[in-house]
Amino acid sequence: MQIKTSEFVISNTNVRLCPESSFPEYAFIGRSNVGKSSLINMLVGKKKLAKTSGSPGKTQLINHFIINKNWYLVDLPGYGYAKVSKTKRFEFGKTIKNYILKRENLTCLFLLIDSRHNPLKLDLEFIEWLGLKQIPFAIVFTKIDKLTKSQSETNLDLYKTELLKMWEELPEIFISSATTKIGKSDILIYIDRINKELS
Repeated sequence: MQIKTSEFVISNTNVRLCPESSFPEYAFIGRSNVGKSSLINMLVGKKKLAKTSGSPGKTQLINHFIINKNWYLVDLPGYGYAKVSKTKRFEFGKTIKNYILKRENLTCLFLLIDSRHNPLKLDLEFIEWLGLKQIPFAIVFTKIDKLTKSQSETNLDLYKTELLKMWEELPEIFISSATTKIGKSDILIYIDRINKELS
């Protein structure tokens, strides 16, 4: 798939204010500072489509981008960042939950996980919740360029082992790097395949 056009549409905190459309929608979520905005910019080939920051918790809104005039890419708030207030954490949680459960044209949720870390309880609980709610999702391990091949294989195997304790089979899994563009083609091919199946 070639990204020919990518445009910002709207930001908000209320799923009812999201664009009215039957276009398929692919949302990106993960813990704060996992690299969501950087991955989105890498996928579309623009440096500043999604706002990036060295400070965790930068994305606090549901951000919609229209891609190739026929599908949406959505940058969701990060979760689990301890330095925002408890009220803000609750608001992020409510915003995310309402979007995931109520957005009818959400086609796939890409859950981003920092490949440098061992399996974290927060991520595993979120994955379990997605399963219980029957939300279609895929996992993207980010910042893979920060690890050696051996380290990345070890960390991914740890996650797979943990996931297989809850799941009979694994969801779609990708590795990525916004710096080296690893994973760009695989993720876009996956989205393109789903779009063709829906058309």
